[in-house]
Amino acid sequence: MRDDTTGRELDEASVPGDDDSPGAGGGSSTRPTPDSSRRAFLAVAGAAGAGALAGCMGGGGGQSIDDVTYGVLSPMTGTYGALAQGQRQGAELAIEHVNGSDEFDFQIEGVYEDTQADTATGRQLAQKVVEQDGAQYIMGAISSSTALALNEFAGSEEVIYNPGAAAMNITGAQCNEWVFRAETHTAQIAEAMAPWTVNNVGTSAWFHIADYAYGESVLEEWSSRMGAESDQYEQVGVSRSELGASNYGSFISQISNSDAELVVLGMTGGDLVNFTSQAANQGLKEDVDIVAGTMTFQSARNALGPAAYGTYGGVRYVPSLDTGDNQDFVSAYQDAYDSVPDSFARVAYDSIRMTAHGIAEAGTDDPAEVRSALSGLEVPSLYGPNNFRECDQQATNPVWAGENVEPDSGETATVELRTKIEGQDAIPPCDQVECSL
Repeated sequence: MRDDTTGRELDEASVPGDDDSPGAGGGSSTRPTPDSSRRAFLAVAGAAGAGALAGCMGGGGGQSIDDVTYGVLSPMTGTYGALAQGQRQGAELAIEHVNGSDEFDFQIEGVYEDTQADTATGRQLAQKVVEQDGAQYIMGAISSSTALALNEFAGSEEVIYNPGAAAMNITGAQCNEWVFRAETHTAQIAEAMAPWTVNNVGTSAWFHIADYAYGESVLEEWSSRMGAESDQYEQVGVSRSELGASNYGSFISQISNSDAELVVLGMTGGDLVNFTSQAANQGLKEDVDIVAGTMTFQSARNALGPAAYGTYGGVRYVPSLDTGDNQDFVSAYQDAYDSVPDSFARVAYDSIRMTAHGIAEAGTDDPAEVRSALSGLEVPSLYGPNNFRECDQQATNPVWAGENVEPDSGETATVELRTKIEGQDAIPPCDQVECSL
C-alpha cells in the first residue's frame, strides 16, 4: 500500500475478529493474582519494549514501594458498553504485566467499576474507589464529559488519573497536574486526518456531531485545520444530535440536500454506528463521503459490516502495528481473551504500564512524587518509546489516516493505512493547547 503523502509503502492493517467478546461484566470486583505461568508469559512479552529504556530509568531495583491500588472506571453498560470491554481487558492485562515483571518491585491491585456512561455515576465511583478501596490511581471513562468530571475529581483529591476519552480540553484548557493521558486526543487525530481529508476526499464539508464535549472538539479541531490546509475549504453546515439518539433521518436528509461533498462525524460508539448505518440505508453514501475520527474502530467496523466500506477515519491503533512491543501485547491479549485488542485496550494498557514506570522511577507510590517523576519521562509504550510531555502531560502518539475497504473474506471492513504522522509532528505545540500546569 502506498502512503498518499510521501509515496512510501505502508503495510495493510487487516484486523479480523470481534472486540465485543464476552468477558468481564459490570459492577465492582478485584482481580486475583495471575498464576505463575501467566506471570512468566507476560514478563517475557514486556521485556523487549522495556529493555531499550532500562538504562535511562532510575526506578526498580533496591526500591521498596507499597502495593498500588488502581481504580478502573469503565462504562460497561450504556452507550459505550462495547468499547468499554476492551478498555477493561487492556487494564487487566497491564496489571498482570506489572505484577509478573521483574522490572517492578510492587504489585498493582485493580478495582473495577461500571460508570454506566453517566457523569455523576463516574464521579461517585471515583470517590468510592479512593475513599473505600484506597486507590491513589484511577483510569477510565470513554465519554469526554465523564472524563472531565474525573479530571476535576483527580485535582481535588490529588490522585493520578489516566483518561480514556479523547476531547482536546482534557489535557488542554481543563488540564491539571494530576492528569496523564495515553489516549490520542482529537487534535492529534485532526492533525493527521483533516489535511489528508481536504486534499483527498473533498473540500465542502458538513459536520454532524453528538452534542457533548467530544463532538464539539471534533468540530473545532477538524474545521480549523481543514481551513488552514486549503483555501478551497467550505464548512457547508453543522448539525447536532443528543448523545444516544436513535433516529438520524432528518439530519441525513439535510446533508443529502446540501452541497456537501463529505460529512465529518463527531461521534463514536453506538451513535456512530447508528448514524452510518442509517446513512447507508438512505443512500447518503452514494453522493457524500463519510469521515469520522473513530470510523476505523474495530467495534464500529464489526457492527457496520458492508455499511463501513468506503468510509474514512483516523487511526489511533490497529493490532497489526509493528511498533514497540505491540506484537507481544497482541499475543498476550489473544491468549487471555481469544480476540484481538482494539484501541481502547491499547489505551488502558499503555496508561497503566506507562504510569507504573513513573512509580518505579519515583521509588514511591506517593502520587505527588510520581507526578513529578512521570511528567516528561521517556517510558515504553506499544508505539515504542513515549512520554507524557511536560507542558500538558499528553502522550506523544503517532496517528494515521485510514480507509475502510471491503475485505478479501467476511464482512468486517479492512483498514488500509493511507498516511502516517509521527507523534512529535501530530501533537499541537505547547503554546496552542491552553494547558497551564
